[in-house]
Amino acid sequence: MPSTSPAETFPAHTPAASQIFTTVLTHGPLTRQETARRTGLSPAAVTKAVRPLIEAGFLVEDAGAEVRPAVGRPANPVRVDGGRALFVGLKATGDEIIGVLTDLCCRIRVARRVPLSGRAPREVLQVAADLVRELLTEAEGFGVRILGLGIAVAGDVDRATGTVRWSPFLDWHDVPLAGLAEEVSGLPVTVENDVRALTVAEQWFGDGVGLSDFAVVTVGAGIGCGLVVHGRVVPGAHGVAGEIGHVPVVPDGPPCHCGDRGCLEAVASDAAITARVREVTGVPVSDAAEALALARQGNEGARAVYARAGEAIGRGIATVANLLGPERVIISGEGLAAYDLFAGQIRDAFTAAAFGSAARCEVRTRPLPFEEWARGAAATAIQSFVGRSRLPAPEREMNG
Repeated sequence: MPSTSPAETFPAHTPAASQIFTTVLTHGPLTRQETARRTGLSPAAVTKAVRPLIEAGFLVEDAGAEVRPAVGRPANPVRVDGGRALFVGLKATGDEIIGVLTDLCCRIRVARRVPLSGRAPREVLQVAADLVRELLTEAEGFGVRILGLGIAVAGDVDRATGTVRWSPFLDWHDVPLAGLAEEVSGLPVTVENDVRALTVAEQWFGDGVGLSDFAVVTVGAGIGCGLVVHGRVVPGAHGVAGEIGHVPVVPDGPPCHCGDRGCLEAVASDAAITARVREVTGVPVSDAAEALALARQGNEGARAVYARAGEAIGRGIATVANLLGPERVIISGEGLAAYDLFAGQIRDAFTAAAFGSAARCEVRTRPLPFEEWARGAAATAIQSFVGRSRLPAPEREMNG
């Protein structure tokens, strides 16, 4: 399956050019004047950077959408040609791989799910290679090359080296995933923690566009948190920034697999809720779906478990708000299937625990299927292709 043609490089050779392209990608269409205002660069610098991007087909000029500035000649907006390139994103869980084929604007064109028969790196890579091969075939129908592959994995991931240092659901330790995936796919590969990958997608293409400081909190099999501070996705010095799942929120609470007690994950993860529902009700529910069904049937014990989980999530979000003061917290993850059972408790606990103006942080829910997590992986591949992985995303408007 390796590609026989050399990888295409992005025709923006300076940080300013990458910043200009990313600004148009996330906020466009924009005139050159508006792009200059948003980036803080001179109009001349914008014009110089835009020209080769148009010549290479990454930007197009909307000649039929002229806008007239307050002074000067009419200006045509420029926008990203989403069909100029394709990218693959893979999200690996403990049971399956979800794959998507996206365009340059990270719009999903094709989505596939493939079950895993085993979790060893060799077995997962074989399934991933077959899935990428299938998506490469799909790409032929669009007549456009795939220019990058992103892989999102839960756990401790070193994006710089492409190494999965530890993944709890796959039971991986120190797997050089990027190098292995490049060998079998022939594509440039970016490997990222799944929550941070989802955060990149929200920052560039979702509810975080235009925000300098926000957080994504995911609830489900685990509790994760992606942080954006001053326009940068924050990995932390050791790659584990945002581990709110292991912030104690219940004094003397249930034991957590990390060795502590009362962690948010030990109270509000799917496994913790399921175990607690069994304990409280005596009903042998086997998974989160059965626990949720029991609560929706009106079982008071099960409903109380969800209420406690909501309180814990609210406290965890308040901790993020108190520490970082984000403009918005986006709650996502498969655990939102139970949102109607704990939404009030999340809101009340957050309000009670958020200090001062931190309570002004907007808390927004965004239910996202796993295909969107795979889209996050594709977003990291787009980010790497553009060459902006070490630069902040576009800031909000400079003048307002």
